[in-house]
Amino acid sequence: MSISKTSLTGAIALIFLSISQNSKGQIDTIRLKDKRLHTAWLKTGLNQYLIYYQNPKENKSVRFWFWMRDIKTDHMNGSQVFVIKQHWYGSDTSTYRYIHSVNNGSDFAPIYHEEISNGKTSAYTWKPDNIVGADSVKANIQKDFSLKFSEPNFNWNLDIETLEMLPLANNKSFAINFYDAGQDPPKYYLYTVAGSETLQTLDNKRTECWKVTTNGTSGEFSYIETYWISKDSHEFLKEESSYNGMFAYKIKLMESATDLLSRFAH
Repeated sequence: MSISKTSLTGAIALIFLSISQNSKGQIDTIRLKDKRLHTAWLKTGLNQYLIYYQNPKENKSVRFWFWMRDIKTDHMNGSQVFVIKQHWYGSDTSTYRYIHSVNNGSDFAPIYHEEISNGKTSAYTWKPDNIVGADSVKANIQKDFSLKFSEPNFNWNLDIETLEMLPLANNKSFAINFYDAGQDPPKYYLYTVAGSETLQTLDNKRTECWKVTTNGTSGEFSYIETYWISKDSHEFLKEESSYNGMFAYKIKLMESATDLLSRFAH
């Protein structure tokens, strides 16, 4: 996630969520120590998405992003890790964003996170009990950042990959301890399986998906997000969201779509 949100948190929040959602089915609390994520489901490779969003007050214009999320495995200190790099391409160079995340291969625990936006770098070393600015990264504007955690948490910038590894099922909800690096302290966010739906993908295949919803507030504004996750492949295929009066849509592109720079620049 790139926006800061407020939500229920801690043990009191989980109790409240359990009471208020009891009629909607089982709530699973997703903590790192429980290793509930199926990391074997996370597929390596280049995933590409089209993102477009619209302001209802400007109904004759639509804004676009081309979004690349490249997932690879590597080894660090003798252990397997996931290395995830994101590129966000907009209409001009000022909108470009680059994100580089490293996570433990066994439980998806965050190890390192870096973002470059508007030419400024924010980089962090992430541990189970704290996060600090990476002092070895050149021109890191967050080199003096430090925050202690009461318990380990997941990287909220990798919410899509996290959802892909959840054991989704009917009548289930998941309270996930997420943290958006450099923002407010970690909190539990509730994601609910709202049902099933068949999607027709760009290659004309019909795919059965779980619909997963979440909602809350960011400052004085509310947001609603719905994700479509394939039941067979566990892949994120589509998202619809609204925030601050804006409406956004994300859709996964066909595998034949390529990174033009790597294809034609020699």
